[in-house]
Amino acid sequence: MHVRTCRQAAEARTCRHALVAGTQSMEEGSDITSTRDDEHQTQAPTGEKDAAPVATAAGADPGARSREATIARTSVLGIGANVLLAAFKAVVGMLTHSIAVTMDAVNNPSDAMSSVITIVGTKLAGKAPDRNHPLGYGRVECLSATVISIIVLYAGVSSFIESVKGIVSPQTPSYTPTSLVIIAAAVVVKLVLGRHVKATGERVGSDSLVASGADALFDAVLSASTLAAAAVFITTGFAIEAWVGAAISVVIVKSGLDMLRDTLSQILGERADADLAQEVRRIVSADPDANGVYDLVLHSYGPEQLVGSAHTEVADTLRADCIDEMTRRIQHAVYAGTNGRVILAAVGIYLRNTSDDVAMRMRSEVTRMVMAHDGVIQMHGFHVDEKNRLLDFDVIPDFALPDRQATYRQIVGEVQAAYPDYSVSVTLDVDAAD
Repeated sequence: MHVRTCRQAAEARTCRHALVAGTQSMEEGSDITSTRDDEHQTQAPTGEKDAAPVATAAGADPGARSREATIARTSVLGIGANVLLAAFKAVVGMLTHSIAVTMDAVNNPSDAMSSVITIVGTKLAGKAPDRNHPLGYGRVECLSATVISIIVLYAGVSSFIESVKGIVSPQTPSYTPTSLVIIAAAVVVKLVLGRHVKATGERVGSDSLVASGADALFDAVLSASTLAAAAVFITTGFAIEAWVGAAISVVIVKSGLDMLRDTLSQILGERADADLAQEVRRIVSADPDANGVYDLVLHSYGPEQLVGSAHTEVADTLRADCIDEMTRRIQHAVYAGTNGRVILAAVGIYLRNTSDDVAMRMRSEVTRMVMAHDGVIQMHGFHVDEKNRLLDFDVIPDFALPDRQATYRQIVGEVQAAYPDYSVSVTLDVDAAD
């Protein structure tokens, strides 16, 4: 029997250092592109190539500190701008008796509160892991986004109630050139603020900032609608401020519901980004001992922090020490290849029959039978144990199938009928990543 020669042990040690460093980086809630240790630096053994990133002190992670500082500065800017806008709009609304302007002003304190929550959420998300939360507090940012969504909803509902009161008991607005100039200035400020906050959020990978920026841009449109209402009143004498206020309130409520739906979806566990999943698959497949990538699962533990696992098939002639080296090599490669975004906590192994012509022919026949079913995405993990007369494999039906269980039962029945002398074991797997 031919046995594949293992690679140098130094390469395996390099993988080990990479995995440890990557785990520390993720656990500390840092910018995942750098790695940390609590007390000391971990150096790769002398002479090793492609050594893992050097772990640094927890409090000295420049990436994490820079990200938090950037989010804090941007959020403080948003707080200041929204407080000033709220004050100006409230004064203008009361002086002009404009419901639309007043309701628009109500939205600004909610935006300021959102910025405060963003700062607090980012700070809490950066806490070091502990016994109760060994993977850190990165998901706090999702919870903070949920709170922001509720605040936006409350502001929208409150504004709608006040607008309805204005419709039932209308007041005649009284616009002045000064008030109109202030409203126009508010539109410009919101446009500039929104673009800046959104761009910053995209740059540092903060969903909260991106959402705040988009909300600010949307607010600019809403503020512009109050100018339109003023123009209508000045030119026609017809007061539509209360109706505009009601419309603004409805839009705010919808925005809050959309935000809440998105954040709850993240908390429940969304499908991993397709491009990132494909990159992980590419890296794993590139390993010379790996045959395919299956059962890829990536769990998010905060911005740019994903921990997961994957399976691959290896030749049944590969020694255990070579398999160990391969798994460590893959873990290191994925960590480095994704700039520290993904940590593969485990690489599962399927043995692939490579020295048994009968087993290889059975694999081809079973693959043809399984993939003939509409909606079957993949079959993997095929292995035949001739000694115990066992036949194993996994099958992945599409989520779009009306009855995945029925398809699974049909496949098991067909394979068992084709190979009655074998005990057929089929695992119903899920399509967890692209």
